[in-house]
Amino acid sequence: MSDIAVRVENLGKRYRIGQIVGYGTLRESLTNAVAAPFRRLRPARHEPSPTSHHELGAMSHEPNFIWALKDVSFEVKRGEAVGIIGRNGSGKTTILKILSRITAPTEGCAEIYGRVGSLLEVGTGFHPELTGRENIYLNGAVIGMGRAEIKRKFDEIVAFAEIEKFLDTPVKRYSSGMYVRLAFAVAAHLEPEILVVDEVLAVGDAAFQKKCLGKMGDVTKEGRTVLFVTHNLSSVVNLCPRAILLVEGKKTSEGLSSDVIGKYIAMTSESRGESVWDDWRRAPGNEKIRLHAVRIVSDGKVACSVDIDKDVKVEIEFWNFEAGARLHTSIHLLDKMGVAVLASANLPSANLMKDEWFDKPHPVGLYRTVCTLPGNFLNEGLYSINAIVLTNLTNIEVFEREVISFTVHESGAMRKEYGGGWLGVVRPKLAWQTEYQGPLNSRDGESQ
Repeated sequence: MSDIAVRVENLGKRYRIGQIVGYGTLRESLTNAVAAPFRRLRPARHEPSPTSHHELGAMSHEPNFIWALKDVSFEVKRGEAVGIIGRNGSGKTTILKILSRITAPTEGCAEIYGRVGSLLEVGTGFHPELTGRENIYLNGAVIGMGRAEIKRKFDEIVAFAEIEKFLDTPVKRYSSGMYVRLAFAVAAHLEPEILVVDEVLAVGDAAFQKKCLGKMGDVTKEGRTVLFVTHNLSSVVNLCPRAILLVEGKKTSEGLSSDVIGKYIAMTSESRGESVWDDWRRAPGNEKIRLHAVRIVSDGKVACSVDIDKDVKVEIEFWNFEAGARLHTSIHLLDKMGVAVLASANLPSANLMKDEWFDKPHPVGLYRTVCTLPGNFLNEGLYSINAIVLTNLTNIEVFEREVISFTVHESGAMRKEYGGGWLGVVRPKLAWQTEYQGPLNSRDGESQ
């Protein structure tokens, strides 16, 4: 038997900008679920269409088409854990969708040898009208497991997901965190030979993320294969001996994780203090909310490099298209390795001042929300921002990762006094005070 678990050859995927993909009925979902194990036995290949090669080449250069992937090839052996890294829009999730048979390639092929458990966007593979219990059995059927086999793992899945009280509740009423906990538990515990995980774990809390990474480590020790897409580079180092770097849909580097991550950091070291989308139709978001701009402002102007002593303002501008929506904003601040430094939101419990729009119905229009990071808080280095807009506190409408980045630079005084760089991610000025306690007592220093 071959030791290859995944083989990707000259893979390409082209999308029409603005194309809308429809969603089926419950009956169609169940029919597809039953057929899925048999589809997985066949490789995902480009199916020739009536369109000629000449027309295909011409279409690829039209402004209404974009190549999410182009000429990507790699192999993954059984029992390997491989990280796939790259900036937003580099094609990472598209590869996983093709491997999971959610979408078909435009050209090339992707061959999978073994049944696949996938955890992509929140909710992928779950039907919202079914309960947690029903979705566990449905997902097991999707990857070709028998009812007795699923039942044997059922209690372990529920315990890992920590959703016992809501097991018989339709998953459409779950929070994002509950959704992810159950989805990961199902994907990891139903013994797929290949586990495909996208960066949805960012929705969960830190304790659950740690538990998930531990479980993925166990999966590889059991001889199963893991493909892991993430922006948390330290997780890639800890979990994946090998990594693949994608840049604008093309594979630019493959090898030891430490080497590939070094190339990625060097590539992304250029700060970008502002991202603006003037055309709302192509902006991140959905029919309810879309981003207009995210920027770093210091000393009253947009900046990608800020003085360590200065306040840093993170501005998020977004369009609201739904009258009466109750909107909330949040940010994640990440260091250069993709590790979360902090999270903040305009909730009263997390806000030093009152936000007049908090928990109020928002009219249709353009909004700007600002979060201020104080000076003398962050240490020197490169940081990036995840911008998040939610409705009703729990429903994530926009989650744009690493949308902007900025560099904090040291003014020189503390570095000169200390004699070098300071340890840690934060470097606040704290209150220190020394007091004279009096002369030495003759008994001072004597052993007791």
